[in-house]
Amino acid sequence: MESQLPAELLERIERCGVVAVLVVDELEHAVPLAVALLDGGIDAMELTLRTPVALDALKAIRAQVPDMLPGVGTVLTPEQAREAVNAGAAFGVAPGLNPRVVRAAREVGLPFAPGVATASDLEAALELGCREVKFFPAEPTGGMSYLKSLAAPYTHRGVRFLPLGGLKPDNVREYLSSQLVLGVGGSWIAPRDAIRQENWDAIRSSAAQARAIVNDVRGGGM
Repeated sequence: MESQLPAELLERIERCGVVAVLVVDELEHAVPLAVALLDGGIDAMELTLRTPVALDALKAIRAQVPDMLPGVGTVLTPEQAREAVNAGAAFGVAPGLNPRVVRAAREVGLPFAPGVATASDLEAALELGCREVKFFPAEPTGGMSYLKSLAAPYTHRGVRFLPLGGLKPDNVREYLSSQLVLGVGGSWIAPRDAIRQENWDAIRSSAAQARAIVNDVRGGGM
């Protein structure tokens, strides 16, 4: 089964290991946030489409922080998939699986990973041609033990996962150690309040901690 994500994108996400998941409320925070993440060693981010400035933040990062790989999350409608492409999104993800959104993303050329939590979700994603999927919410659903059981009947299809939900430094190693996991979503790296307070030092430090964990588990670096 072929991937819907370009090989270069897959390699970039796997190498980064932890994709910073972000909620940006103020446009002026976008660029310094991206710079802080890069300074800490994280060069892939998911800007969630939960605020009015998310797409403008994406455009600003694209223009001013070219070394960052910016994707979008919480893509819930076909229109959002089209808007994300127009804003320059490198990829898109969603918490669940909406066939209309998957098809729209393919039509506009947005590399896209829908969310799954059950075998039925995963079969539906595979039917739609999605080999890479988001596993959400990872920890509340059952964590890595559950993911291994969920994936077992489908590993011959080449499916890989982007877990998100309840991940943090003390449990992320188990995910990163698995061949099932392409990368993980790290919402702990830059909490919404830290962004609002412009606490770039704390975000830089959290990014560096995440980078160190990835390097320890998977080896190498940026």
